Amino acid sequence: MEDLKVVIGSDHGGFHYKESIIEYLKSRNIEYFDVGTHTRESCDYPEIAKEVAKKVTSGEFSRGILVCGTGIGMSIAANKYRGIRAALCGDTYSARVSRAHNNANVLCLGERVIGEHLALDIVDIWLKTGFEGGRHKRRVDMIE
Repeated sequence: MEDLKVVIGSDHGGFHYKESIIEYLKSRNIEYFDVGTHTRESCDYPEIAKEVAKKVTSGEFSRGILVCGTGIGMSIAANKYRGIRAALCGDTYSARVSRAHNNANVLCLGERVIGEHLALDIVDIWLKTGFEGGRHKRRVDMIE
């Protein structure tokens, strides 16, 4: 497995899951940085997505995790940045394939649409899965 350094962020709609994911990261001694939000007060998710995207594309962090109410807004916002391959995942299979086939470097989750235990399972699988390369690399290169 690569040397994982994870940058994580959420808006107010994903704040609780972000905090739970941080506990998961701590329990596995995975280095992380929290770009916010740090309260449940309403905030603008595109700003959080921008901060995570900048830290991943700069190489400072190998992966990013974004959480909002549905995960949709975060995935749209993050994918605006060159070099970001953000995947909205609501099941473990998609999480695995987003890494293995698409080399997703940002995981997006929706706190209001999936259960917390499932969200943590998705994070676990997504962080443990490597990119298969091969024919998939050619396709990812086409995206880039």
